[in-house]
Amino acid sequence: MERYFTDQRHERLRAQVRKFAEREVIPRIPEMESTRAVSAGLSRLIARQGWIGATVPRGYGGMGAGHLGKTVVIEELSRVSGAMGAMVQASQLGVAKILHFGNEEQKKTWLPAIASGDCLPTIAVTEPDSGGHVLGMTSSAVRDGDDYILNGSKVYVGNSHVGDLHGVVVRTGPGSKGLSAFLVESDRPGFSLGGQRPAMGLHGFSFGELIFDNCRVPAANRLGEEGDGLAVAYSSSILYGRANLTAVSLGIHQAILDETSAFCAERRRYGAPLGDLGSIKLKLGQMQSRLMTARLAAYHAVHLLDHGLPCDAELMNAKLVNVEYALDSARDAMEVHAACGLFTDRPVERYLRDAHHIFAPAGTSDIQRLRLGELALGTSKGSWSQQLSELVRCESELAG
Repeated sequence: MERYFTDQRHERLRAQVRKFAEREVIPRIPEMESTRAVSAGLSRLIARQGWIGATVPRGYGGMGAGHLGKTVVIEELSRVSGAMGAMVQASQLGVAKILHFGNEEQKKTWLPAIASGDCLPTIAVTEPDSGGHVLGMTSSAVRDGDDYILNGSKVYVGNSHVGDLHGVVVRTGPGSKGLSAFLVESDRPGFSLGGQRPAMGLHGFSFGELIFDNCRVPAANRLGEEGDGLAVAYSSSILYGRANLTAVSLGIHQAILDETSAFCAERRRYGAPLGDLGSIKLKLGQMQSRLMTARLAAYHAVHLLDHGLPCDAELMNAKLVNVEYALDSARDAMEVHAACGLFTDRPVERYLRDAHHIFAPAGTSDIQRLRLGELALGTSKGSWSQQLSELVRCESELAG
């Protein structure tokens, strides 16, 4: 793995997460699959390992392991359970908004709690009538003295039903400058949850609806200034969301190859292992090639991100390649398993279902292609990775 930008520290972290996942997560998967219920207890157990604080600086109680360390954590959890990998990646979106837009008081209040696992954060942007069109949102916040009053709803919020602190982007005025972001504690009056709906995959993970009905939030809970909401939404999605979902896809992809290779070694045809057949070797070789390419794209992108280099295009490509390749390999795995893959005594059908869940968040594959096409034409609209690396550098200089 060290060929993929990791060092001994990352590999020690990988071994730690893998050992935990095999000991604590695997035994809980049958219940998560059969009940489709949100696994709040396991989510908390994972959070208390400190991994939600992978990118949180040590000065705030975090690991300071950067985006590459975070990728290793999410990948290894997703290799066992896409649902729990998704839980960690969604929490990391909540970390991003505080790291980049929170003031010092907000950072001191929330980052140590997140790093210790006492607080699970979320970010809530998408609405029923606007989908991925962020500027189409209508949920609102109106200033009332020292407070804001929030009304509206958000959907497809990762960790909706286990989250303690929701980063909510709502409208405070017209146009692109009329969006603002707030930290909303889950126990605030006027805040409620929609029913948790059963989904195709990621059983054990919650991604549901948040409802705000005259929910009063102190002005001190606003992230940044009024009008910073678009930057909060886009930067969290582009820099953290794409990288995190890439890691989930990568973990699922590794699991697909591991399971299929094991199946081909144990299943016999014509008196020999199934894997001895040339047609099967071709499929396994294609899956192996996809996985190697996907991992290289994923690790290279977050390596650039950790070094403060412009990498919007690399993050787009990493998400595109990892999602599409994981889906392609999942379909190949189902073909190799044939009828055996249709039954739940083997996990390959779960991997196929879970892989489909990573397609839409942070931009579908066509969105990534569209943005990459704009890059090719020279019409792309700036670089969020460059903007935020400059912001972090300026803050470090001021602190020094």
